Amino acid sequence: MRYVKWAFWITFWLLVAAFFHYTLPQHDIARITDTYERRIDFGENSIFWASPDVGSDGTLNNRDVFFIQTVQPDGDVMVYRNEVSGWGWPPYFKFDTSNLQAEAADLRSTSANPTWVAITHYGWRNEFMSIFPNAVSVKRVEGPDATIIPWVSFIVLLFFAALAWGLWVRWKRFRAARIDPLVSDMGDSWDAAGHNLNERRGRFSRWLDSWKQK
Repeated sequence: MRYVKWAFWITFWLLVAAFFHYTLPQHDIARITDTYERRIDFGENSIFWASPDVGSDGTLNNRDVFFIQTVQPDGDVMVYRNEVSGWGWPPYFKFDTSNLQAEAADLRSTSANPTWVAITHYGWRNEFMSIFPNAVSVKRVEGPDATIIPWVSFIVLLFFAALAWGLWVRWKRFRAARIDPLVSDMGDSWDAAGHNLNERRGRFSRWLDSWKQK
């Protein structure tokens, strides 16, 4: 039972960590090499794509999606999608994909004369499942060593920690005030019932012994 409890809580907190890692904004320093638009046919990975643009047909199985190609300071390549998040989840309320694509195209540069930008995004990159993080904003920075402090993530995680702590404290108090006394009373009742049963068995045994003596 103890191992089942530990497995449950480890799985629970891993899912919570994955949820926040996917949802909270992240910042990458990179150089934009190209921007393009490609027709995407949605399949099993459709959950990792945003909803259709506002005003478009939400029943289509494919649509055109903007992409932003980048190269990071260490030479790694990262490709971002540029989709409307709309009123759905995560709540970025992003409607300016065309404007963002134009800004990204204007910031394209070469390795000989690089222009470094900070790309704010959410989501994951998985080549096997064709999953791309969704770019939210692009901002020019001074160089590849620029530091972006994730204030939004800090505030959200701090609020979640305070909420989880408050719920845990209230649960402990509720358990100590209501559940533990009830369990203790049930245990006392079982002990009393067991004592009465043993006493009755003893009486019955003594009655049988009295007949054996006769």
